[in-house]
Amino acid sequence: MAGRDPSWNPASDAAGAGLPRVAWGRGCHVHDAAGRRYIDASGGPAVFCLGHGHPEVNAAIAAQLDRIAHGYRYTFTSDPLEELTARVAAAAGPDLDSMVFVSGGSEAVESALKIALQYHSARGEPNRRRFIARRRSWHGNTLGALAVSDFTARRAPFEGALVEASFVPSVNLYRPPAGVAPADLGAHAAAELEAEIERLGAERVAAFIFEPVVGAAGGVLPAPEGYARRIRDLCDRYGVLMIADEVMCGAGRCGTWRALEHDGVVPDICAVAKGLGGGYVPLGAALYHRRLAEVLDAVDGGPLTGHTFTGHTLACAAGVAVQRIIERDHLLERVARDGATFRAALAAEVADIEAVGDVRGRGFFVGVEFVRDRASREPFDPALGVSGRVGSAANALGLLLYPIGGNVDGTRGDALILAPPYNAPPEILDEIVVLTGRAIRTALGGA
Repeated sequence: MAGRDPSWNPASDAAGAGLPRVAWGRGCHVHDAAGRRYIDASGGPAVFCLGHGHPEVNAAIAAQLDRIAHGYRYTFTSDPLEELTARVAAAAGPDLDSMVFVSGGSEAVESALKIALQYHSARGEPNRRRFIARRRSWHGNTLGALAVSDFTARRAPFEGALVEASFVPSVNLYRPPAGVAPADLGAHAAAELEAEIERLGAERVAAFIFEPVVGAAGGVLPAPEGYARRIRDLCDRYGVLMIADEVMCGAGRCGTWRALEHDGVVPDICAVAKGLGGGYVPLGAALYHRRLAEVLDAVDGGPLTGHTFTGHTLACAAGVAVQRIIERDHLLERVARDGATFRAALAAEVADIEAVGDVRGRGFFVGVEFVRDRASREPFDPALGVSGRVGSAANALGLLLYPIGGNVDGTRGDALILAPPYNAPPEILDEIVVLTGRAIRTALGGA
């Protein structure tokens, strides 16, 4: 269907119809039941940060299972929960040392929204109920997270049942507004947010939520330099909380543990998942500033968000193992160092392909955008399914990429996401570059 996100097939989600059957994985490779081997160049949806079947993570999971799978969070604490809390606090910075562990990114964002609302209520400002987000954003599948997402294909079946939110234009250096120079884009975007806060009335606005590097909705769009600092100052001025959705771009994916470290900014609340547990066991977290924690603890005794699997013991044990390996093997430094080289090699490989308009990203988080015309940056007709065709061609070559559609305006736009494991060896990165170029040429030879 035109405009449908090519990576999202609800029928396949429900029944696996038409998909190969996964058999096993090791390192950067996944094998299906038919015996085919694939390089997982996107880490699934940017989640498998240590690849597959890491023996140390597997051993940590097995050892925890031998003791107990889960001690209910509101009856017990546990060594894995306490160690993961300490590790995340150390990695995220001293101000974000309070957190709620959940089962994934959507729940992390949902918890972030609830913490924001609870904080304002606890401070005696219960009218602060409106959230502001950006166009072309994706924050998750729960109804609350979906309400603050601008992803046409994924929202459409649920319109009318979503909590009202406000949206300001996307921030896209590759596609800046007419008459706005790239150097001025950050200031322009901040002014748009300020105008919306004032239109709504600051006393009604709870928080602004954004992805420091927009993933599935934008095809890896880093914020312009200085943008996050302007937004931080703006939120402080109006008493609006800043929520950083780092589910996809955080936990090391961009070469710093928090993506906003690149911008020198600390949010009030930060949602993380994916690279937190590396996909071994479902795991996410909502981190929040100690300034918020002091209020929540004093008035309500803590955050009023949690569920059966909050702080799941086995999931926390997996997360501890993943984070230990990342720290011990200096993988953040590696991602920061090798990410630019990887991105440059990919850009050089596809430089002669007219349909490639942009190669961008941070660290091991890279996006490739396709255009019908490089000069005008006009996207392809959605009916052509360009990104899906490239993804299929890559699969045939034994390469797994993450194709997305609608990244320009919700209907038009085609892009790919590459997100290899942090420990991917150089020869695998080189192979990913070559195979990606080959897949694009194969798929778009007649485009």
